[in-house]
Amino acid sequence: MNDRKQYAMKPLGAGDPIRLGPYRVLGVLGEGGMGKVYFGRDDGGGTAAVKVLLPELAHDPQLAQRFLREAHTARAVTSGGVARVLNARIEETDSRPWIATEFLSGPTLDDAVRQYGPFGPDGVRALAASLAATLRDIHAAGLVHRDLKPANIVLTSTGPRVIDFGIARPEHGLTLTTTGQVPVTPGYGAPEQVLGQRVGPAADVFSLGAVLAYAATGRRAYDGTHVAAVQYEVVHGEPELGSVPPELHTLIAPCLAKDPDRRPTPEQIEGAFAPPPGADRVWRTGPLAQDIERRGTEAERQATVLSGGSGTGPSRRGLLRTGLVAGGVLAAAGGAAGAWWLLREEPRVIPPAGLAKNAEALSLLAGDHGTAPRELWGPLPVAAQAVDGVVTTPLPVLDVVIFAAKGGGLAARLTTDGKEKWRLPGVRPSAGLVELPGYLFVTAGNDGALRCFEGSTSREVWSVGGADTGRILAADASAVYLVTRGGKLRAVDTASRKVRWTVPLAEGAVQAPGPRAATGTGTLVFFGADGDVTTFDTASGRTLWLLSGQAKSAVQPLVVNDVAYLGGRSLKAVNVSTGVPVWKESWKKNTSSEEPQQGAGGWGPPVLLKGTYVFALDGTSLTEVSRDSGLGLPTRRNVPGPIPHTPPVVEARTIWFVEAGGRGVSAHSTLDRGRFWTWSPESSGPWGISGAGNRVFLVNDGKLTAMPTID
Repeated sequence: MNDRKQYAMKPLGAGDPIRLGPYRVLGVLGEGGMGKVYFGRDDGGGTAAVKVLLPELAHDPQLAQRFLREAHTARAVTSGGVARVLNARIEETDSRPWIATEFLSGPTLDDAVRQYGPFGPDGVRALAASLAATLRDIHAAGLVHRDLKPANIVLTSTGPRVIDFGIARPEHGLTLTTTGQVPVTPGYGAPEQVLGQRVGPAADVFSLGAVLAYAATGRRAYDGTHVAAVQYEVVHGEPELGSVPPELHTLIAPCLAKDPDRRPTPEQIEGAFAPPPGADRVWRTGPLAQDIERRGTEAERQATVLSGGSGTGPSRRGLLRTGLVAGGVLAAAGGAAGAWWLLREEPRVIPPAGLAKNAEALSLLAGDHGTAPRELWGPLPVAAQAVDGVVTTPLPVLDVVIFAAKGGGLAARLTTDGKEKWRLPGVRPSAGLVELPGYLFVTAGNDGALRCFEGSTSREVWSVGGADTGRILAADASAVYLVTRGGKLRAVDTASRKVRWTVPLAEGAVQAPGPRAATGTGTLVFFGADGDVTTFDTASGRTLWLLSGQAKSAVQPLVVNDVAYLGGRSLKAVNVSTGVPVWKESWKKNTSSEEPQQGAGGWGPPVLLKGTYVFALDGTSLTEVSRDSGLGLPTRRNVPGPIPHTPPVVEARTIWFVEAGGRGVSAHSTLDRGRFWTWSPESSGPWGISGAGNRVFLVNDGKLTAMPTID
């Protein structure tokens, strides 16, 4: 027996219509400051939720046009995953516009999670794959929904249905309304929506990530004591994903990236979340399925009973006293209410988030202050050995980590449990793996072609046969930068898939173990193997400036906005376009004049901390420097020195770096720089290290391992 509170469908009042077009009006499902939603039935027995403007507003031509625009917008989407618009027009008799949509009697996702608790991992996967397919169809129609949230998703026996196209607009339209309001639900609208910027399909992906986090935990990903606090967290804070199951964390987190270009596409989400067979039983069997069936039966019963009246006068209105289940009413109201300005509720106050997860993570990782935690998975003997003393750095993309495979080619393993997802022969991973926007990556074919693949599926997207790829250095939003097999620097345009420019390089710049590079705004900072630094204009290949003798070998540069940070004999910060120093004084070697070289010595590659500080290792010291002023914080000594050619990794609240001689990796807190532990101190030789999704991935001696971090 369902003991939930029952809510009555309201009877028709004196001013309510008896008929709207082909629909006989049976009752009031909901109402707001600008309109009402009625429960209607046509002569063929079909039910509908019919939305209509209030009489006093119906004569405003702007409101009427805005109202009907919603119907036309929703009609453009033919996906089975949305609530279909059945009919819409302005009545000739009273000029009141109305919109009729499917009556969806199932509960909203919000109702379902509140009543039955969070979905399990398989249920979340099924939900994600279905909603991603629906977003794909919406975007294919040239639209952006802009208000995907649990209350706008109705669960039916055939799957989730997306409703409410009230603020949907063509792709890249502005979010701000003419009154300057931002019609976005707190905690679900993307940062660019909150800021009133132009939005594209990636905004819906952000909303989907927030929806999935709620479905998996029953809690919002962004909390705050009031609306402004929630919106601030969306723009500047990090999502609360501590309760998300580990196997879902790395799938949901990318959807919530601040940068729209860093979010996956609906197609990639659909592939990454591919559910196991039978995962949709969450809405096909069990209590939720019974609830869906019960709501549908009750709606049909009322439609049959109420239609049996005379159709006029108080007697018919008096029949409208029986109750509909709350979720059924709300689903219909939400599905037909449509426009955000019609029946939108005021956002609820959200309680502040707790701090338990950080304490738990610190306890887990700190251990006995020197004892490493257990691996998440691995070490697995599945990776290729070093080539010319260099290990191919593993590349995390969406739900997988990609690496050079034992026996040749590439392989991908799930970040959650290390299980193999795909293998890719015919490529040369020693040329490097570089990620592109949209969760793509590039590597080299055995024939020197530059080849681009989807990270999660390994599907080839494009190939440039004339690239003559020797080593891939870096990429930006429009090009990939590489060294050819003949030792030249080359830019390949990712839009035209043609070589943009090629320039010669000094022989010493490309000798083993090879150069390093990073991109800035319109610039490529190239750190040659001979220790010279050259910056090129990415549009033309023209040299902008040259810095000789910065190091004895290449050190990976760091570019943040318009500043390049360089390791080597000293730690420098220079304007990326002019080469003019940003700091008055560079940080010199503290203990000796030893130059950096493969193995030890000098300043290693700098990395960014918290967006404010640059962290670098100088021999046996950890140093933190303000990236703007060059002022340094106290230095910690007696830290095993790094290998300059292996950049440290900052992931969550942990700094990881390879110790001198390759004897293990050390993890430190970014909060107090205290050393936690060293993992695999018996190891030696070169390492590959990368991080994503609160995981750090390590390759050493042919083994692949995933380690935890502080969340």
